[in-house]
Amino acid sequence: MSLRSSHKPAREWLLLVVALVVVGAVVIPLWQFTGSGETRAEFLAKWTPERISKLLLGPEQVACYLCFVWATLVLIVRSREVSRQRAAFHLELLPTDEGARILPEDARPLARKVDQVSSRGGPYILANMIRLGLGKYAVSKAAPDVAEVVRNQADIEYGRLTASMGGLVSYLAWAIPAIGFIGTVRGLAGSFGLGGTQEIDNATFLRVATDQLKIAFDCTLVALVLSIVLMYLLHSVQRSEETLVIDCQEYCQEHLLLRLYDPRADGGEKN
Repeated sequence: MSLRSSHKPAREWLLLVVALVVVGAVVIPLWQFTGSGETRAEFLAKWTPERISKLLLGPEQVACYLCFVWATLVLIVRSREVSRQRAAFHLELLPTDEGARILPEDARPLARKVDQVSSRGGPYILANMIRLGLGKYAVSKAAPDVAEVVRNQADIEYGRLTASMGGLVSYLAWAIPAIGFIGTVRGLAGSFGLGGTQEIDNATFLRVATDQLKIAFDCTLVALVLSIVLMYLLHSVQRSEETLVIDCQEYCQEHLLLRLYDPRADGGEKN
């Protein structure tokens, strides 16, 4: 069963294309108007295999690649887990017929059915929320109590997802630019360390100092680019996990809470 959204999607990728077109329409003419006259061949001639190797294959860069790939693999696993959890929406966990009601005596049989259906591919966050809600309904026979249980369990699941994301992946996202800055410090230290060297001519000094500065800025560049990509992936997975919990609450609202029969409410109306 697919959940009906209460709002239109933002179409973020379409807006990205529009942003690229707008920025390109402004920047490209400015480049052509204020360009230095450097040809494409002259630009490409600067990027020799040796220069590319120094840019991408330094020790700090390799350490950044390791952290990036590690974090990306963790995020892929979490994204696949979200997809697996969403399969629960297509299971027949609760009656979906229009006008169907859930009575207090139906709560325990339905809970057993939920356990049986979800055991084949579970565990599922949705099935756990439904099971706890039905268990509370079987005892209290009050819909407000069930709503509170579902809401509390949603908060617990959201907190668990947030806490687990704030562990290894967040640390690696922080570690990548930190490693890049280590390379920056190493390059700057090597460049400044040449100042105390007496037996070196000016040409050699400038060449070695420039190489050390390239190390410093290359490490920072690679680390920051990887960090930008990783943070986008991290926030995308976080959003999908948050949306999963919200959709589970919406499912429980539509197919559990609104179908519960509350004997106390009917008794109050008769009095």
